[in-house]
Amino acid sequence: LTHHMGKEAESHRAAARNIRAWMAEDRGGGLDAVVINTSGCGTTVKDYGHMFRNDALAEDAARVSALAVDVSELLVRIGLPKCGHKNLRVAYHAACSLQHGQQIKTYPKDLLKTAGFEVVEPADSHLCCGSAGTYNLMQPEISSKLKDRKVRSLEAKSPDIIAAGNIGCMMQIGSGTDIPIVHTVELLDWATGGPLPRVLSTVAEKARASALA
Repeated sequence: LTHHMGKEAESHRAAARNIRAWMAEDRGGGLDAVVINTSGCGTTVKDYGHMFRNDALAEDAARVSALAVDVSELLVRIGLPKCGHKNLRVAYHAACSLQHGQQIKTYPKDLLKTAGFEVVEPADSHLCCGSAGTYNLMQPEISSKLKDRKVRSLEAKSPDIIAAGNIGCMMQIGSGTDIPIVHTVELLDWATGGPLPRVLSTVAEKARASALA
């Protein structure tokens, strides 16, 4: 968020701490990846190489950027077991930082389908929900209009659940709808034997009833 706000020195200090911490691990036991489950953060970490290109940390920053992966990239890399049908419709919201910043467009949807969910996308899925880091704080009126448009387009798909891969988007959209919204990975975890996300108790009952019908 400090980077969003133009506080370059502060954001670089925080990034430098991360680089040193991760490189200490990489030089120790070694790292296969730095896995990030919030796409806004992931976009920034993947940009460390550019941010520090003229800095003494340039080489280490480039290494960290090369290691950084969104959690959906990792799951595609290692493979997700095909799961039974969940009888639930998921409207997938593509965060700008994921689909534009990282150019990750299909992995989350493919993973959800493999996990047994019916996946739908709203109209104009390339457009922002209005969160955009600190934009919802700095430009609340415009942000609210963007949120309303995004919520309408998601609700038009009549989903049981909304899934997203960025925390800011989840908070923004969740403030405008009664449809439960969860992180994509929460659904994948549940589908592969993990706990039911707390907000999904009602829709889980619906899925069980549909399976028995």
